[in-house]
Parts: sequence; C-alpha cells; structure tokens
Amino acid sequence: MSVELIAIDLAKNVYQLCGVNRAGKPVFNKQVSRTKFIQTIAQYPGVTVAMEACCNSNYIGRVLLRMGYKVNIIPPKHVKPFVKGNKNDRNDAFAIAEAARRPNMHFVQPRSIEQTDMSIAHKIRERRIAERTALVNQVRGLLMEYGVTVPLGIHKLRADLPFILEDAENELSIIARQQFQLLLEEWQALDILISEQDALIKRQAHTDEKATRLMQIKGIAELTSTAIVSHMGASHNYKNGRHYASCLGLVPKEYSSGGKQKVGGITKRGNKYVRRLLVQCAWSIIRRIESATDNLSLWVKKVIERRGKQIASVAIANKLARIVWAMSHYKQDFNYGN
Repeated sequence: MSVELIAIDLAKNVYQLCGVNRAGKPVFNKQVSRTKFIQTIAQYPGVTVAMEACCNSNYIGRVLLRMGYKVNIIPPKHVKPFVKGNKNDRNDAFAIAEAARRPNMHFVQPRSIEQTDMSIAHKIRERRIAERTALVNQVRGLLMEYGVTVPLGIHKLRADLPFILEDAENELSIIARQQFQLLLEEWQALDILISEQDALIKRQAHTDEKATRLMQIKGIAELTSTAIVSHMGASHNYKNGRHYASCLGLVPKEYSSGGKQKVGGITKRGNKYVRRLLVQCAWSIIRRIESATDNLSLWVKKVIERRGKQIASVAIANKLARIVWAMSHYKQDFNYGN
C-alpha cells in the first residue's frame, strides 16, 4: 500500500510519523528521532506532509518545501476533535492525518524567514512592554506603602519618580530610596530596549515591499503593517477579504437554532494582537475624521452617525482587514479617492 499522506506530531527530540494510504488506513505509525527525521521522510518522495502549527512547524515546513514536499499546517484546535482514546503521540499523529484529509479543512503555509523575523521582533517587543507595565504597577503600589501617590499615567510617574526620590520630606527610608532607584534604572533600560525594537520594526517595514504597500492605508503604520505581513502569510490562504477578517475575529458571532438567527458581538477568534492593532488603527482614523474628505473617511462618518464610535471602531477594523487582504492578494496600491 502506497503512502499518500504523512502526518507528523512534532516534539523537541522525537517526531511521531503516521503514514496513511489513499483510503486513510494507517500504513505505519512510528517514532523517529530528530536527527534521523530527514533521512526517514526522504524515503517517501512526493507525499503530502501535514502537521500541527507550533513553534517548530515553520522551520520543518520550510525544510520540507525545499525538498519538494507539499506541506499543510493545521491549527491545533482543528485537530483535537479527531483524537480518539487516550492522548499519546500515536493517537495525535493519526488525528492529524484524519484532520488533514477533511475536504473543508483550511491549511496555512510555513512562514518565510522574513515573516519570522518580523514576528519575533513583535513578540520580543510585546514581552518587554509587559515587563515595563508590571514594573510600573509595582513601583506605584510600593510607593503607596510609604504614603506616596502619583496620578494615573506612565508618563506622569516617569516624570515624578526622580523628584520623589529627592524629596526629603516624604517617608521614604534610605533602603527604600535605593530600591526605587534600582527600579527606575531598570525602567530606563526597558525604555531603551523597547525603543530599539521600535527602530528595528520600522526598518523592517520600510525594506519589505508588502509592508510598505500596506502603509498606504490610512491609519496603518510600521507596527501594524509588519504584524499583518508576519501573521497573514500568503494571501491565497484566504478565500476573500471577509474570510481574512473572520480569521481575525472581526465578524459577528452567531448562535442560531430552529430557524431563529441570533447575532452578537465579534467572535474574537484568531490573532488577538493583530486584531488589537487594527482596532487601534481604526481609532486613529476616528480621531482625525472631522477634517478628512476621502471616501473612506466619509464612510466612517456615516457609520459613526448611525452606530456610535465604539461600534464604528470595530467596523472600521473589519474594513481595514478586507482592504489589507485585497491589496496583498492583487499586489496593487489602493486609492480612496478624493
């Protein structure tokens, strides 16, 4: 029996390979070490390879693409319903094979090196921002232990903290002043690191053709354009602009039964980071809407008048996602008109 599909359950040091024939019956389901993986997979030229999306799948996918294999990457949540019995590597690999053979399953392709570079730049930046936020909250809370309160806002605390440390009339002890000085220096170091990440992302945006094209859209700048390019992958992975907006969770969720249709808020599925950035882009358009006269701004004004700014921000984010897909798919500049 010839092997038509090989499903791979990836791990750190060992991979579980499940080969199935045209009928979907397992031909083999064996464990292979990472060092012998390429040698083993080379014995089955021309087969389709499927795997779950994970931190290792993009690298393995690029290697297999260079070897001439067709690679399909599946989101883990679409594989879980096909796991039968106890959870183990054999059952997981067979579940991947079952999911990969479904006629309506949507696959993605491995990220390119350039997309991976953009992705890690954003992930490192987000981690450092989270660390800075945690540090600022800790500083604010610890100051209250000594009866020192600062108005809300990171900029206000950044400006006031040096003066608080120099103020001899507050109840800060010598040890407390030393500790807060160390926290301030740590904060300043994080500011420098975040600024370096911002500079890197800007360079990536202006050297990448896709990101540069997306920055023509009103409200979208370097941060959002590079995040979209790194996440979207190939535009042909999506049927149309609405499909891409749906993958970002920017379409209404539905709970209908018995012929009664119930539509609620947005689904919030998919990549929440890109979705959040698009909503922020929408708010940047809303804040500058009064003097704008292009077609997009006129449409935004009508939506705001009809539904209010809060709902309009999500509707604008949805529209931006559709425009992003169209520009990426057709590789054309977009003209809003006068």
